[in-house]
Amino acid sequence: MTNVLDRRTLLQIAGATAGATVLSGATIAAGTAQAADTAFRHGVASGDPLPDGILLWTRVTPSADALPGSGIGPDVQVRWQVARDPDFATVVTGGVLTTGTARDHTVKVEVTGLAAATTYWYRFGYDGAWSPPGRTMTAPAADAAIDRLRMGVVSCANWEAGHFSAYRHLAERGDLNLVVHLGDYLYEYGTGEFAAAGRVVRPVQPTHEVLTLADYRIRHALYKTDPDLRALHASVPWVITWDDHEVANDQWSGGAGNHTEGEEGAYVDRLAAARQAYFEWMPVRVGTEGAIYRRLRFGQLLELSMLDLRTYRSQQSSGTGVDDPDRSITGEAQMTWLKNGLTGSTARWKLVGNPVMIARLDVGSLPAWLLGPLGKLLGIPENGGVINADQWDGYNADRNELIDHLRTAGTRNVVFLTGDIHTSWANELTTRSTGTTNPAAAEFVVPSVTSDNINDFLRLPAGNGLSTLAASLIRTTNGHVRWTELDGHGYGVVEVTPQHCRMDWYHLADRTSPTSGSRWVAGWSAGAGSSKLRQETSAMA
Repeated sequence: MTNVLDRRTLLQIAGATAGATVLSGATIAAGTAQAADTAFRHGVASGDPLPDGILLWTRVTPSADALPGSGIGPDVQVRWQVARDPDFATVVTGGVLTTGTARDHTVKVEVTGLAAATTYWYRFGYDGAWSPPGRTMTAPAADAAIDRLRMGVVSCANWEAGHFSAYRHLAERGDLNLVVHLGDYLYEYGTGEFAAAGRVVRPVQPTHEVLTLADYRIRHALYKTDPDLRALHASVPWVITWDDHEVANDQWSGGAGNHTEGEEGAYVDRLAAARQAYFEWMPVRVGTEGAIYRRLRFGQLLELSMLDLRTYRSQQSSGTGVDDPDRSITGEAQMTWLKNGLTGSTARWKLVGNPVMIARLDVGSLPAWLLGPLGKLLGIPENGGVINADQWDGYNADRNELIDHLRTAGTRNVVFLTGDIHTSWANELTTRSTGTTNPAAAEFVVPSVTSDNINDFLRLPAGNGLSTLAASLIRTTNGHVRWTELDGHGYGVVEVTPQHCRMDWYHLADRTSPTSGSRWVAGWSAGAGSSKLRQETSAMA
């Protein structure tokens, strides 16, 4: 019998216990809700599910002055428990960890020995109180036959630009197996520097641009006071990667557009501070030398490769520099890892968590690669003028290498899940070699949770004539762009079955309202064996 990874099935699974013994004395009498809210005010989270394990996270506040970034507070012991039921009547494993100011009183637990494809509940205990419980689930075994997997997809959550209603809607669905966050989990700007079409909906802390370790810790902590973010973290495991704003805008391997060397200190110090705070505050596994590009498998159905497109990239360029084969967005080692992983995968579907858009965005009447030698003579980049050299358009050689490799190897069922650009797109990936009628892969681009997009920059209402015209012109001059919408904020829901990979886009009614509703706006799918996209006429059931 095949496993169906939906909510009904997962809630009914009576998986084997972890085989671990609960530590003697690990049971703590339930404290008052007030005590739990005080000690565990930043919630709980889980991430990077494996068939036999999961990563758990929380932050404890052991005293009133032990605030994030303060460097104040004692070293304390925090207990943790994992159970097969929400009442913790059947605890399968637990333990004790020590935390303190060296890690900003955060706690990360690598739990192993769990049963595959099983729903678990977890909690943390300190000073007689338990944290609010979290719900998580392990991945199916690598060879398990899976009928369906659903995930929420999000990107670009700017605190000052609104409320995180997108997270609330995803948390309330009840049919998700995980959430994929594609970067810009937070923003580094000072208050008023990047808000909702110029209006600050809720001010950030610290109020200045974040530069130091304490600054980044405070900003991470602020985000985890949002009730909708905490609810989504507590409901399903997350698989995350970073983009640039976790450090500074337009970050590259040696600096960032939003960093002034000297005046704002040394970039290497700022990067180290941002990375340390990120690793402390996020439920993400960290590899050798801080690497976070990694791959997770979910039975025979799919593998998910999460990219890091900031740590190893060359500095952004312009003009014909975007065609320079010596420049890279991935770095050589990650590109090799990605190509080998995609072509060598035995999973039915190969999904790629991709922080910035990979599809070409050709401008002008014709892309330069159709003009042949004349394009080189005129100094026109391969795909015509580049609007955004921070995405894969600024690194044509890497994109050509990857997409042509997929076509040469005959690798099918590759879908890129993308964030960053704050707008909604359904793309077919093509290069000179593939031609416009034979895409090598598909791409689904999710809108921002709150960050400004086209109509916000224009100071116009959503659905205005200029935004609609721009979307129409993009589709007309870019045949591989099957659909785009430039004004909405919200989230995506991806469903993967053996037959298709589909994304549904949902847009918020009002990102500035904490009670905003949402509506389905589009659905597109790729069928197994083909990267040609098909438009859906209604929301998935």
